[in-house]
Amino acid sequence: MSQIVPVILCGGSGTRLWPRSRASKPKPFLPLIGEQTIFEATLARCAPFAAPVVVTGAAHLEHVEAQLGASEAAIIIEPQARNTAAAIALAALRLPGDAVMLVCPSDHHIGDPQAFADAARKAAALAQEGWLVSFGIEATGPETGYGYLKRGEALGDLGFRTARFVEKPDLERATAFLAEGGYDWNGGIFAFRAATFLEELEAHCPGVLGSVWAAVAAGREEGARFHPDASAFAGAEAISVDYAVMERTTHAALVPARMDWSDIGSWESLHMARKRDAQGNSVNGRAELVDCQGVLVESDGPRVSVIGLEGVVVVVDGDEVLVTSMDGAQKVGKLGGAANQ
Repeated sequence: MSQIVPVILCGGSGTRLWPRSRASKPKPFLPLIGEQTIFEATLARCAPFAAPVVVTGAAHLEHVEAQLGASEAAIIIEPQARNTAAAIALAALRLPGDAVMLVCPSDHHIGDPQAFADAARKAAALAQEGWLVSFGIEATGPETGYGYLKRGEALGDLGFRTARFVEKPDLERATAFLAEGGYDWNGGIFAFRAATFLEELEAHCPGVLGSVWAAVAAGREEGARFHPDASAFAGAEAISVDYAVMERTTHAALVPARMDWSDIGSWESLHMARKRDAQGNSVNGRAELVDCQGVLVESDGPRVSVIGLEGVVVVVDGDEVLVTSMDGAQKVGKLGGAANQ
């Protein structure tokens, strides 16, 4: 099998976890679960494979390089954010055509790294056969915040054709998907050969490929860093890899991945990913809880006392304090402070 090369995408501002996560230091670079940062944990579970390619922006470069440790990663610095299709194309154009790209967001939690590695090897085997593979995350509830993948015919014992991509559904449709069976969450983790991805991108979004190719051709190397040409890259359409390629290709496949996954997309999902006591409470920092259920407390210093509450989030970070219900936590990114820090 060709090399499996992790391509780790480091972008975004993580405003839904404000005030802990901010544009200046978003969630991949924070130790939100355990002592490792989310980015460090991503690197660790990709360690069985080849040295990774990290695609990031200049704003995050300092954090990336500080947390790489002994990893011999190559770093591609996006001149500006143009969404995932262009970011992945940057990496594909810098790799051998037969390399299997294992595309991973840098800000997801995976509680079972061995299951991740097993799924990655199955996905790579399908990628060698020309498939563009998504990881199908086990749908454990009628989640409306994720897209869904419907399984088609089996591809041996490795995975399935992707019969259908479904955008984020309403609660009624999500509930129906679970009742029907055969649907997985789309976790945004992919595997495909670099050459296969570029061929599909040229077929379905040639403008993106043209701009990225020009940016790479005119780019410059600086040690482990690669700087694409900014003016050429600016011409790339800002479009996700799902819209640009995965939903259009006739070679989409999926590998079921049962690996204790979370995108940690909100305080509620972080609460679910963390260890909780018998009452469902999770505390990080100095806190005292009395007669509470399902409460999350995160404090970087001040002592927090909570009495008689259920389903509440309390976050203290420096001079910022957030108090919200779990339902309200989905709206944290709309706060003015979250948008401006």
